[in-house]
Amino acid sequence: MLMPSQGALAGTTVLDVSRLLPGPLCSMILADHGARVIAVSRPDPEEKKGFLEPLYRNKEHITLDLKAEEGKQVFLKLAQATDVIVEGFRPGVVQRLGIDYSTIRALNPAVIYCAITGYGQTGPLKDHAGHDVNFLSLAGVLDLIGPSGGAPVIPGIQIADAAGALQAAIGILLALNARSGTGKGQYIDISMTDATAALFAPMALELCRRMGRVPSRGDHFLSHRYACYNIYETGDGRYLSVGAIENRFWTALCRHLDAPHFGPLQFDEDHRQEILDFMRSTFKRRTLREWRQDLAGLDVCWAPVHNLEDVLHDPLFRERQMVMGPGEGDSTGTVMIGIPVKLSETPGKIRTPPAHFGDHTASILEELGYSRREIETLRQTGVV
Repeated sequence: MLMPSQGALAGTTVLDVSRLLPGPLCSMILADHGARVIAVSRPDPEEKKGFLEPLYRNKEHITLDLKAEEGKQVFLKLAQATDVIVEGFRPGVVQRLGIDYSTIRALNPAVIYCAITGYGQTGPLKDHAGHDVNFLSLAGVLDLIGPSGGAPVIPGIQIADAAGALQAAIGILLALNARSGTGKGQYIDISMTDATAALFAPMALELCRRMGRVPSRGDHFLSHRYACYNIYETGDGRYLSVGAIENRFWTALCRHLDAPHFGPLQFDEDHRQEILDFMRSTFKRRTLREWRQDLAGLDVCWAPVHNLEDVLHDPLFRERQMVMGPGEGDSTGTVMIGIPVKLSETPGKIRTPPAHFGDHTASILEELGYSRREIETLRQTGVV
């Protein structure tokens, strides 16, 4: 029986040969819940520049030149005893390196091999380069972000990359569950563009049905068209959001703002602009702090628009351990974003601070049976 401190994935080993955000974020989720994650990067100063250290908490990190035969052999030794492999190369690269799924499966039939790419392993764009903004563009999400009549706006976080990471983690968990019954591993093909397009699933057809047309930027049911679901500037140049979709919430807000006559007109097109103008002028009369006090006890679906500094100091995220610092549930001695999945019996935990680039190269090689002299030779030849 697992002890709570071990995590739900204790006993699972993950070999992560991806880089940048999607793969390392996926493997960090697995590491936070107890998996042993060994991350692999090229022993290259350019590779180190793209090393996003916060994503390497709870992990070990090894440098390895997979183009060198000795480096490939080290990887294959690791792969023989791993449960999951995560890679983020373009299609065809792992075949050229000799670390593809077919090769690994021949050594380890139970391996789960997850490939994360921009456009997937099949299709006309499989070989194209891309980044988050490109995946958002192709999937139709970017077209809906920004003001009506203006240009699309690039969001401040990597939505497509994160969507791909989450789908990859889900796929790995599904494959682990399936393997528990069959004993067989499998291949997982994750496209960040697919993952982004999937974000439309709950809303796309419904929006088209409601509006009788394709949603347009900054002017649809859930994006600025109606006053009940909108963002308002306050008197001090800050912002708050209102999400009063249900009429009972909207009616309560209108009543509180001494405008009860707007309650039944929530989606009335003839009065839409009048209501928007009223709400905009009303919320500009007070500062955000004053509105927080005024609306504190009102059940109407509203929230202040926080910046990152606000988030780091908000008591909600401290209480929920989503922002943790020294002495607040982690052992890293630094402020970190916490673990969102709260399991009662096998909770995730930040056990170790982020690994530095190449931190565990020697110890992992020793674990594989390499002598200190052999490790030094690998260093001198640039293999690690």
